[in-house]
Amino acid sequence: MKSGRVAIAGLSLSAAALIGLWGREGWTERAVIPVPGDVPTIGPGLTQRADGTPVQLGDRITPLDGARRSLAHIQRDEAGLKRCVTVELHQAEYDAYLSLAYNIGVAAFCSSTLVKRLNAGDYAGACAEILRWDKFRGQPLRGLTLRRQAEYRQCVDAG
Repeated sequence: MKSGRVAIAGLSLSAAALIGLWGREGWTERAVIPVPGDVPTIGPGLTQRADGTPVQLGDRITPLDGARRSLAHIQRDEAGLKRCVTVELHQAEYDAYLSLAYNIGVAAFCSSTLVKRLNAGDYAGACAEILRWDKFRGQPLRGLTLRRQAEYRQCVDAG
């Protein structure tokens, strides 16, 4: 019996996951510090300007430019995820992992215990690892905890 999982090369972020990701990231037309001690963020969680330099307080973005830049960010994250994940996934698992990678960075995602477990075929253990990424500067952050719980549910419900 087939598991319903498919080769990762055949997956891309679903439209529902894109809307969910943007909702979790929030939207700011003007650059803000999302939590004390964090870096300036603009649009849907972007920390870099179009030229690759860091976002600065005072920067502004239009919805169209924010969407374009976020989609380009997602495409880079998808390419990175597809390089480091070697197992088949359900669409919902892929969406949850990509949401995590968008938030923590693809380098951190790919070097994580989560990916080691996933590539070893420990799907449940990999989903559980999502919950570990709810801290900012070593302290749990409520917004991250809620986001990770949603990503975890999406991941485990896929199987």
